[in-house]
This record gives sequence, C-alpha cells and structure tokens, in this order.
Amino acid sequence: MYSSVVGGIILDPSMMVIPIDDHMVHRGHGVFDTAMISDGYLYELDSHLDRLLISAAKAKIGSPFSRETLRAILVQMAAASKCRNGSIKYWLSAGPGDFLLSPKGCTDPAFYAVVIASGGAPAPAAGHPRLREGVRAVTSAVPMKHPFFAAMKSVNYLPNALAMADAEERGAYASVWVDDAGGVAEGPMMNVAFVTRGGDLVVPAFDRVLSGCTAKRVLALAPRLVDAGVLRSVAAVGISAAEARRCAEMMFVGSGLPLLPVVEWDGQPVGDGKVGKVALALSDMLCEDMKTGPERVLVPYDQTS
Repeated sequence: MYSSVVGGIILDPSMMVIPIDDHMVHRGHGVFDTAMISDGYLYELDSHLDRLLISAAKAKIGSPFSRETLRAILVQMAAASKCRNGSIKYWLSAGPGDFLLSPKGCTDPAFYAVVIASGGAPAPAAGHPRLREGVRAVTSAVPMKHPFFAAMKSVNYLPNALAMADAEERGAYASVWVDDAGGVAEGPMMNVAFVTRGGDLVVPAFDRVLSGCTAKRVLALAPRLVDAGVLRSVAAVGISAAEARRCAEMMFVGSGLPLLPVVEWDGQPVGDGKVGKVALALSDMLCEDMKTGPERVLVPYDQTS
C-alpha cells in the first residue's frame, strides 16, 4: 500500500490503514480507479490515471502530487509488491481533517493505493471461469445514479453494491441499469455491449454512464472484426432496452473481467442462449492486447527494485 499520509510504500498489512477522519471515509468524498497487472505489466495505466484525475476534478478534489509523480508511485508500488498478476487500486481523497460535512477542515488531499494479487495464473491467459458458459443478468431494481454522479468514479458505491446484491439474490451474476427513457445504461461495475442481429457492435454512449477504459479499448480493437467481415460496424451510441433484447449477443465489459458474455437477461435467452462468436473473438483480442499490446497500453515495471 502507498499512503501520502504516511509518506511512503507500506509492506506490512497491519499498517495499511486510512485515518477515520478522512473525508473519504465518513462523507464518501473520494474517487478511485483500478488498473490490471498482467504478467508484469500495468495494463492501460495511463487511461485509468487520466480518468481518476477527471473524476477528482468533478468531485472538487485536488492532488498532493503531479500526474507524473502519481504515475511513478504506482509503478514503484507494483515493483515493490513483486506482484505479476492482479490489480492496483488507487484513491484520491479530500483528505483527513475534521468530521464536518464541508471539506474546508481537511488538511490536504490524500492519495492511497493498494496492490492486490490475483493468486493464480494471469487472467488473460486463464480467462474468466464463466467465459465459455456465459452468465445471467437482470434489470436492476435499484435506481441508477444521476448522470452527474455516474460519470465520475467516486467511492459512493452504495447504489452499485445494492444493485449487485439485488442481482445475486435473484440468481444472476450482475444487473443492468435501464434509464427512465428506456435506454440501456451500464452494470454496477462494468459497461455492457451488444451485437445486433445485423452484425453491429453497440456500446451504450458514455453521456449518462461511466466512461469505461476497457469498453473504449474494445471499441478501438473491434474494427479489426469489421475488416474480417465478422462485424458490420462498431459504435458507442444509445440503445433502447427493447432493441437490446432483440440482439444476438450481449456482454459485460470491465477491467477485472475483461469481457464476460451474457446468455440470459431477465429470464429470457440472449440470441440463441449460447456464448457468441463475437464475444469470444473480442475476449481473445483483449487478452492478446494485455500481453502484446502497444507501449501506450502496457507499462512495464522493474520487479528487482
């Protein structure tokens, strides 16, 4: 763990703590992000770090360091942990201070980060255990966040946690939020994507939901399937739930998955009820990208430090 309050990297788990008077703890005034560690590389670190800083600006949270220093800390943490496969989560908080609602009493913004080992083979090589079978989804009974809050990755995840708990209680892997206008939004911790029967890959536009780094990477990689004649088009556009239910394929897309096919939604099969060829192809492309992608998406670190 790294803590700007302590002023360094902590290797003793018993010291991995956050002050109780931190505004992130008692008022939820903090933002976070996560990058995957895959076979000794930090995957899409810069995209996730940029999103963290965008979220922080929206949440009126400063930073104790420059972007370059934040990045250097994360790379050094990955090296110090000697972790080859897992994730690195990091937070910017309004900081410690008093227990009032206003952040004026906070002394300085705080930065925290934690490396979490996966405890096994790299996810890109092994794939998600449910990749070949697919998962069930349900429409969330929990109200979705207002777009202002949905567009920033804050620690205010109570709606997300309740949406996930609601899905699990109903025997599903996760839920899907549908907005008041009937448009598909996102899942509690991932974006969703669809393949129409005509062969169009559609990711719901990011104007009312979190701008997913992995979803954007899918949109960047998927045109290869257009060139190969597997897809007709690729776009981030609005899609109604009614139209989405007629699609041939559906999938969850997020950093920790990175792609998981959905074969049933609200008790009805998606397409033929089986994992589709586009989902498998995109999953393979993401996995390969996590191994051999360009320098801008793979950040190496020196594990001998």
